[in-house]
Amino acid sequence: MTLAEIAQRTWDSVAAGDMDALVADYTDDMIFVMPGQTDIIRGVRDFRAAVENLGAAVPTGFEITGLRQIEGDGEVVTICDWKSDRVEASQLAALFRFRGDKIFEERWFVDTEQWKGAF
Repeated sequence: MTLAEIAQRTWDSVAAGDMDALVADYTDDMIFVMPGQTDIIRGVRDFRAAVENLGAAVPTGFEITGLRQIEGDGEVVTICDWKSDRVEASQLAALFRFRGDKIFEERWFVDTEQWKGAF
């Protein structure tokens, strides 16, 4: 399985609500950096707790309308097309960094002002 396929599987796991499958692709000491780059979740246990409450972390009506994976050496960038009740269409990028076939870092890059305005 390629790293891009593993990254895609994480998005699919979230969409299916399968948090067991999601966290299986991460290292125990992983970090997740949220939009704005100041909120950092450390460790798979805290990450799982955060994604169990995903509805509170994304804007109302948040919907992913497209995904593209770009694989590099030990990393994958996802370009995510999205919309919400207050944003007609936008994109974000998510960086997945790997150790072997496990993700040890996920970092989202968004237009921070637009993201804040979507809430």
